[in-house]
Amino acid sequence: MFRRFERLVDPYLDHVEDDTPPDRLWPFLRTWTRPFHKLFVLSGIMSVLVAAIEIGLIFYMGRIVDLLARTTPADLVADHGLELLAAALFVLLLRPAVQALDVLLLNNGVLPQMGAMFRWRAHNQVLRQSVGWFENDFAGRVANRIMQTPTAAGDAIFQVFDAITFALAYVIGAAILLLDADPRLLLPLAGWLVLYGGLVRWTMRKVGPASKASSDARSMTTGRVVDAYTNIHSVKLFAHEGQELSYARDAIETTRETFAAEMRIFTLMDVALVALNGLLIVGVVGWAVILWLQGAASVGAVAAATALVLRLNAMTGWIMWALSTFFRSLGVVAEGMETIAQPIRLTDDPDAKPLVLTAGAIDFRDVTHRYGGGTGGVVDLDLRVAPGEKVGIVGRSGAGKSTLVKLLLRFYDPEAGRIEIDGQDIARVTQVSLRHAIGMVQQDSSLLHRSVADNIRYGRADAGQAEVEAAARKAQAHAFILDLQDPEGRSGYDAHVGERGVKLSGGQRQRIALARVILKDAPILVLDEATSALDSEVEAAIQDTLYGMMEGKTVIAIAHRLSTIAHMDRILVIDEGRVIEEGPHDALLAQGGLYASFWKRQSGGFIDTRAATEAAE
Repeated sequence: MFRRFERLVDPYLDHVEDDTPPDRLWPFLRTWTRPFHKLFVLSGIMSVLVAAIEIGLIFYMGRIVDLLARTTPADLVADHGLELLAAALFVLLLRPAVQALDVLLLNNGVLPQMGAMFRWRAHNQVLRQSVGWFENDFAGRVANRIMQTPTAAGDAIFQVFDAITFALAYVIGAAILLLDADPRLLLPLAGWLVLYGGLVRWTMRKVGPASKASSDARSMTTGRVVDAYTNIHSVKLFAHEGQELSYARDAIETTRETFAAEMRIFTLMDVALVALNGLLIVGVVGWAVILWLQGAASVGAVAAATALVLRLNAMTGWIMWALSTFFRSLGVVAEGMETIAQPIRLTDDPDAKPLVLTAGAIDFRDVTHRYGGGTGGVVDLDLRVAPGEKVGIVGRSGAGKSTLVKLLLRFYDPEAGRIEIDGQDIARVTQVSLRHAIGMVQQDSSLLHRSVADNIRYGRADAGQAEVEAAARKAQAHAFILDLQDPEGRSGYDAHVGERGVKLSGGQRQRIALARVILKDAPILVLDEATSALDSEVEAAIQDTLYGMMEGKTVIAIAHRLSTIAHMDRILVIDEGRVIEEGPHDALLAQGGLYASFWKRQSGGFIDTRAATEAAE
């Protein structure tokens, strides 16, 4: 039975990916909950029906009181026995069935699936953002918003149908019941509703902003804490536990203050609510008793009115809490939208086609990118890498080397100019096909917290175990992988490497990253300090592997260790975003320029950029 309701909506249903999702709350919720709209209608109908049954029971209790007051036991059984039996069967059978259908629709049909759908789509939306987008926020804060927004949206929907719709139907039913007993009983109820509505309005106006501020503060705290955990090696290395605690304490204190401000609102609300409910009880019950004294109301009417206001008294706190939870949840959703609803700015062209790589020629045509500022990046860069050519790139830190690579991978779009691969503008091909054609090993090779095999297989998802191991052997990684064991008892290629690969040494991480790129076997190869984490012995052992990887490929290799690029077909020297020297190693040495300075002043094969800078000055 549960599975029948849980399968009413598929949370992973294909949907149109929106590069500019709605940035206002209600359009956002309406769009993202569209698959559930029919269930929302059914849930609303069932909530009204449940409320109507509750009001009907109170009305019928009043009728029973009147029957007891004016009928003898014998006549009651004779004249109303079947009616009472029918009422009992209704309460025992039909009422639970209606209630069961109501909660099954909401608890099993809507909430689990809607939470899964929100997380799935939100994760998909965030993954589509550019690398630059991620560089501008805490990963912990992004993840926190992805996880808490679906829960808050589910809470809001739950309150709508479990409390708000029920409450509205209940109040309308209560008014009808009092009107039937005596129209004058509506006066104290109407007065109370006006005051209650004012309290609700005041509370909701305060709760929404307070909840958003509290949610923002929680996300900031999460971001700071996760940032410390992610960089725990630096924290320990510099003995900055105290500084990190102080940094986190500021955020925790802000969270406490915003949460305390939110709770003050609820305290004032509770006190005011108790006073209002006292007016409701005295007003309706007292008026009903006065009407009974005047002979204008029956004992059953007084009993029904009393039961009704006592029920309303019990419900008002729940309704107010439901409303405040509803608006608090909307505040959390609004905060989450600051991440989820951000437009995707780096998108595929509407007419983008897969990259057709025929030779592997790369052309930078008058490319400028300075990250929106006046310095850094590359400026008016014209560069052609011929098919199969091996090009080395050197330069001081900040000269623009990494920018060149990021632009080639289209992590950013250039501010001016264009980049072509085999004559195709990379801004006009799909990003997926572009990055499939490029294999890259970075200086900081972070690994996923998965098995070694999964990390290597990231290069080619359909690779078999034999192919994975072959790639590891070429990267001189197979031997140490066989010796790995994690705390869960998994060993070898099944051992998990920890977050970002922290359980491995830098050299081990780099060799697994190399194995991953070897397995990918892309026609364009980018090496960004690919051997920087390796000791000289391991580097020498895999030099042949590196050159084997380069065979038949177009290669761009960034290096401070000049020995790794000395045998390239051509070497480019970049300074302040421009190519200032280029040519083979021997020709550049003969020029006596910046490259020659690097070569003379390197120690152990590394560029001494400070000495080179002083020499150039």
